[in-house]
Amino acid sequence: MLTGEIKNKVDKIWETLWSAGIANPLTVIEQLTYLLFIKGLDDEQTRKEKKAQRTGKPIEDPTFSEAQDHLRWKNLKQLDPEVMFDTIRDEVFPFIKELGGQNGSTYRKHMEGAMFLFPKPSTLARVVELMDQLEMKDRDTKGDMYEYMLSKLSVAGQNGQFRTPRHIIKMMVELTQPKPKENIADPACGTAGFLVAAGEYVRNNHATAMVDDEVREHFQSEMFTGYDFDSSMLRIGNMNMVMHGFNGATIDYKDSLSSSDDNDLKERFDLILANPPFKGSLDYDSVATDLLQTVKTKKTELLFNALFLRALKIGGRAAVVVPDGVLFGSSKAHKEIRRILVEEQQLNAVISMPSGVFKPYAGVSTAVIIFTKTNSGGTDNVWFYDMKADGYSLDDKRDKIEDDDIPDIIERYHNLEEETGRKRTDQSFLVTKDEIVEQNYDLSINRYKEIEYEEVEYDDPKTIINGKDGQPGLRQLAEERLKILDELEGMV
Repeated sequence: MLTGEIKNKVDKIWETLWSAGIANPLTVIEQLTYLLFIKGLDDEQTRKEKKAQRTGKPIEDPTFSEAQDHLRWKNLKQLDPEVMFDTIRDEVFPFIKELGGQNGSTYRKHMEGAMFLFPKPSTLARVVELMDQLEMKDRDTKGDMYEYMLSKLSVAGQNGQFRTPRHIIKMMVELTQPKPKENIADPACGTAGFLVAAGEYVRNNHATAMVDDEVREHFQSEMFTGYDFDSSMLRIGNMNMVMHGFNGATIDYKDSLSSSDDNDLKERFDLILANPPFKGSLDYDSVATDLLQTVKTKKTELLFNALFLRALKIGGRAAVVVPDGVLFGSSKAHKEIRRILVEEQQLNAVISMPSGVFKPYAGVSTAVIIFTKTNSGGTDNVWFYDMKADGYSLDDKRDKIEDDDIPDIIERYHNLEEETGRKRTDQSFLVTKDEIVEQNYDLSINRYKEIEYEEVEYDDPKTIINGKDGQPGLRQLAEERLKILDELEGMV
C-alpha cells in the first residue's frame, strides 16, 4: 500500500513534467519509465558487486564496464543539471538502446525505441532529484508506485485500448484462480495489468508451491506472456512486470490477429486474461487465415475471441472483456462465435457490467465472459450476473462508494451449485443451454432476466381534481394560488 508521502512525491514529479510542457500522460509515464530503467540498471549492478564481494569472485555479466561507470544513476544524480542533461541524452540513451540489442529480458529489448523528450536541464534535474527520494527497495512498494502512475492514464489510445481498472482485473483473476504451473497470457497486454495481478495472486495463494525449484523457475521464466503492437505500451508493460518482480516475463511485439505463420499462439496457454482493444474492422488481407476459418468477419471483437480459442490448450480457460454487441449482435459472425462458445466449448459465465466501469476512458457497455476450451462441448448451464455497482461511482470522477457487487460475484461463481434455485428476478441466475439455443444464442442478460413490477394504485381522476378526506385536490390548490396572486397584486 502506498503511503501518502510517496503519492505526494509521484504527484510532484508529474507536476514538474506537466509544467514543463509534457502534457500527454503516456509520454510522462514513458519518460519516467526510462529513468526508472536507468536507476534499475544501477541497482542491478550494485547487487552484482555485493555478490562478488561476498564470494570473492569477479562480477558476473556486469551491466556497466569500468569505462561506463559514469553512466550509472549514482553518478548521474551528482552532476550539474546541464552536464546531466547532455550525458543522459547523448550517452545514457544510446547505451540503453544498445542494451536492447543484446540477449536478455524483453524489457531491455524494448528500450531500443527510447526517445529522450525532457525539454530542459532544470526539469530533468528536478525529476531525478525527486525520483531519487523514492524508496523502491520493497517489491510491493515499487509495484504499487508504478500502478499509481498508470492510474493517471486518463485517455484511450488511438487503437481503442484503455487501461482496465485494477479492481476489475483483480475480480477476473480471482474468478479464474491462476495456478503455479500454468502458462498465462494476455495477447493484447497493454500495461500488463492482468499478468501482474495473476502473478500476485499466485504469490499470495500458493506460497508453499513457490518453494519448489521447478515451480519457481517456471514462475520466473515461462509463466507469463504478453503481446502488443504498441511500442509505448510494450515499454510500459515490461516495466510494470519488472517493478512487480516478474523479470522473466515475455512481453513482446506481436500483432496477434495477424500472426498466422508462427506457433506462439496455438494451444499454448492454460489461462488467458484480456481486455483487447476493439477498434472496429480490419481488412481480410491483414487477418490470420485460421482465425477467418473460425469466424469470417472483419470485426476485431469477434476475431479476438477466435484468437483466444486458438491460443488455449484443451482444458484451458479464459476470462475476457467484450463489448455488449458480442452478446447479442445479429450478424452471421456474431451468432457463429456465440454458437462456438456454447456448442463446441464450455461457456461458464456472462457478467454484465454497468457502462460507467471504464470511465473516464469510455462509456461503453461491456461484459466479462468466462469459458473453457474443450473442442467437444460441455455447456449445460450458463451463469448470468447483473453487476450494478463495482465500488465506485459510475461517472467520470469514479469516487469510492459503499455499493460493490464484486465480492458477491466471486463468492457466487465459486459456489454455482447454490445458484440453481435462483429466480430470474434475482441479480444472478443460471440459464440452460437449451434455452440459449432457443434464443438463437443470445447472451444478453436482458433476454433472460425477469423484472418485477410493483402495482401502484392511484386515486380516480375526480378525487385528484376535487380532493378527499380533507386533502386538497387540484381545484383547491389552484384556487389557493389565485388567492395568493390576488394578494400580491394588491401589494403592488
